[in-house]
This record gives sequence, structure tokens and C-alpha cells, in this order.
Amino acid sequence: MYVTLAALMRLINGINRTIGNLFSWLSLGIVLVCFSVVVERYVFANTRLWAQDLYVWLNGAMFTAVAAFALLRDDHVRVDIFYRPASKRFKAIADLIGVLVFLLPFMVVIFVYGLPFVQRSWGLFESSANVGGMPGLFILKSFIIIFTLLIGLQGLAMLIRSILTLAHRDELIPTDFSYKTQTPLTVKE
Repeated sequence: MYVTLAALMRLINGINRTIGNLFSWLSLGIVLVCFSVVVERYVFANTRLWAQDLYVWLNGAMFTAVAAFALLRDDHVRVDIFYRPASKRFKAIADLIGVLVFLLPFMVVIFVYGLPFVQRSWGLFESSANVGGMPGLFILKSFIIIFTLLIGLQGLAMLIRSILTLAHRDELIPTDFSYKTQTPLTVKE
């Protein structure tokens, strides 16, 4: 059973790592599009509304797609006065409770309320509200559902990690996803 759970956790981590690494490259596109919009506006006194939409939409797509990757890497914001120096067992219990009580229910709420919003957008083949703006807003809105699914999957991987840690099966947890213990005042030389 633990081996199967570990394999599922590695699969989820691999999916989110791949998507995160792929969509992280959008940051370069965002900078280039934004730079070209600024140059076009202030140097050539011209504006293309679709290009302004493009960098905002790329930004939205990137951040919703890489959110689960940030959760995988433990790069999200956390008030870690107690968490960072805590034992692996404490972290596993805190994550177990946090995922079950907060993360997964919140993803279900976003999914339930977001799905009709996205479906309506697809039904209308919604585009930018700006005249001359980008077509395909329905595709961008689909990232709401993608966000909930990827975060929910990563929450499941966190649950599995917690279960394996509490069952003393740490050898099944990949080293880049295992709990790290730190002392709060460690000085690196």
C-alpha cells in the first residue's frame, strides 16, 4: 500500500514539476511582450490593445499554472514561526490537517463556483471586453479549473507525504519533497 501511495505521489510531483517548469518560461514572454508594448507606446506613439491583453493574460496563465509547482517546492508564503524548526512528525501532522481542513475544501469551493463561470465563457467563446483586444478569453478562464485540479493533486501528494512520514516510511519519499528540519538560528558558513 505504501509503495503504491509513494508511486502516486511521485507521479503527481512529476506532473506539477513538468507543468511548472514549462509555464515558468512564460515569464520571459511576459517581459518581452510588456517591453514591446512600452516601446511601441512611448517610442512610436502607437498602441495595440491585443498586445496589452496578451501580457496580462500570459501573467494570469503562468501564475495559475505554476501555483502547484510552488506548493511542491514549498515556495508558497507560510508563517513558519513554529513550522520551520519543528520535527518531521509535527510538520506531517500540520500538513495533514492543513490539507484536509483548508486546502482541499477551498479547492472544491473554487472548482464548484468557477466551473459554471468557465462553462459560460466557453459557451460564448468569450473574448476581451476591449475593442481590438485578444480573442479566446475562455481559454484563459479555463486556467481557474486547471489551477484547482493541479493544487488539489499537489494537496493529495502532500497528504501522501504526511502519511508516509507518520508511518515511518521516509525512504519512499523523494529527497526533494521530504520534510527538512532546520534550527531557527543556523548560520551557514
